[in-house]
Parts: sequence; structure tokens; C-alpha cells
Amino acid sequence: MRDDNRPQASDFEAIRRELADSYDEELELSFDEDHDDGDAPPRRVYFRELLRLQHELVRLQDWVKNEGLRVVVIFEGRDSAGKGGVIKRITQRLNPRICRVAALPAPSERERSQWYFQRYVAHLPAAGEILLFDRSWYNRAGVERVMGFCTEAEVEEFFRSVPEFERMLVRSGIVLLKYWFSITDAEQALRFRMRIADPLKQWKLSPMDVESRRRWEDYTRAKEDMLARTHIPEAPWWVVEADNKRRARLNCISHLLEQIPYDTVKHPPVVLPDRVRHADYLRAPIPREMIVPSRY
Repeated sequence: MRDDNRPQASDFEAIRRELADSYDEELELSFDEDHDDGDAPPRRVYFRELLRLQHELVRLQDWVKNEGLRVVVIFEGRDSAGKGGVIKRITQRLNPRICRVAALPAPSERERSQWYFQRYVAHLPAAGEILLFDRSWYNRAGVERVMGFCTEAEVEEFFRSVPEFERMLVRSGIVLLKYWFSITDAEQALRFRMRIADPLKQWKLSPMDVESRRRWEDYTRAKEDMLARTHIPEAPWWVVEADNKRRARLNCISHLLEQIPYDTVKHPPVVLPDRVRHADYLRAPIPREMIVPSRY
């Protein structure tokens, strides 16, 4: 009888296949980058650096869990600026119970009657957790303001409240990081045209996104006002130049890792126990009608 703890040649081959499949997943995610200009890092360099940074993210995750840290990272930017892409790469190899994403829909009637920050507070992390906001309370200073979903009085109240709100979060021990993804007018137009032409991406274009193209300058003024009035020492804004998706992802992840001092957490070695076997156990066959057809 084989020792279940002793790796076999077939085990190493299975591990190799699993790793290759994992890397193929990243290649699949990168298919939308073919239009990147010549300034983009070569794919070999990009993947090597991305995997290295993702390994560091796993170390950071272990440290956050071990030390009971609470981390909030806000991702803001224009439609199609690349926020979702970097969030995917951050979470790709992390434990979803530790690193969560909050992408809140439009507020309900009840939520609109609440204190503005209330629905966001409900998602804040507990000890040992990382929360990534794919858009955040800064909706009020951006899309809500530009599209007329709130009054200027409500915007002014937001600007009065948000610095104190964020200082309160930081005083409570939360690590708060804020990233703005910046793209040019021409790059956004190109990405929108690509979404229109690609049936797999058309769902990303909402009527609100289309209208945002027409109101480019309104969004620019709102963004400039927002950055000027909410860039505070306790929670500064960091601007990611995002015309080049690969560079933006690597730069953002690298910068994020530099903001939180972390070290390696020592784990006890994992030892697989021998499987308990019973002579009277026979595995029952699965009825054929329950099996998914093998079409591939």
C-alpha cells in the first residue's frame, strides 16, 4: 500500500498541470490588452512581475490575518479606466474570506433616506480582513454630482463630512488607501469603441457610461474638485496613470504593497494524514443520468 504522504511522479505532473492551467487563466484575462501601445511591458516581463507581486500579496494577506489588521482600498476613476482589471489581479490568488470586493449597486429608496455613509459602513472589514471598494462613497462627488442625482447642497455636505469620516476610520485603526485611475479622453473613447464591437464586453456599457462620454469635461471638473478637497494627510489620494493597462496594474499593486509594512508569517508544516480505510466500505456508483455529458 502506498504512503499517501510520499509524493509520486504522477503527483508532480498533476501539480505542473494545475500551475499551467492557473497561468492560462491569467493569459485569458489579458486578451483585452492587445491594443496596448509599444510602451507596454513585454508579456513575459508583465507575467513574471505580476506573479511576483501576487506572491507578495499572499504574504501581505497572511500578515493582515495574523496581525488582525483592517485594510480598506478605494478604487475610483472614469468608466473603463481599468479599476476592475487591477481588482481582478489583486484578488486572483487571495482567499475571498480575507480579501473581499464591495461593488455596491444604486441605492434603494430606503438607503437614499439613510445617512449617506451608512450603507458603506456596513461593508467595512473586521480584524484580519481586506476590503476593496470598486467605487465607493466618492460616487457622490462624481457620478451623482455630474448626473444630477443629488443637489449641490448635498455635495457640499459630503465635502464637509468625508474628511472627518475618513479621519475617524483611520483613528479607529483602519488602513485606508485611495487610488484614482486616470486615463485620457482618447483612451477612454478607444476602450468604449472596443466594448461596442465586442459582444462579450457590451454588458459593460450602461446608458450611464455612454452619457459619461458626452460629459467628459463635467466629470473632469468634478474629479479635480474632489481630489483637491478630499486629499488629506490621513488618507491621501494616489493617482495611477492608466492609459497602459499592464503598467497600471503592476504600478498600483507594487505601490499598495509598499503602503503596509508586512513580513513573512511562519506556518507549521502541513502533513497529510494517512487516509482511514475500512475493509467493508465500497464506493457506490454514480447513476449515469446524474453525470454531466462529456462534450469536450
